[in-house]
Amino acid sequence: MEWSETKSLIEEILQQQEKKVLACGKRIVPQITADDLLQPNDFLELENHPHFRYEEGVVEGIRTVLTALQVANHVPKN
Repeated sequence: MEWSETKSLIEEILQQQEKKVLACGKRIVPQITADDLLQPNDFLELENHPHFRYEEGVVEGIRTVLTALQVANHVPKN
């Protein structure tokens, strides 16, 4: 698999997980937006919710993998 294909696949997985986090967040705080999720600690309900924190952690893990592979392939992030 070429790097561009790998990167696209990981980015697709990341987008799907981000949607999952937003849906999870909306179940807890119905008015939340994707922008709000950039600072979820502003919402006490999210800050202390284990399921939300788990799903958010999965997003960060995917981002970490993407960054590590970009460094390994000496490819700029964008």
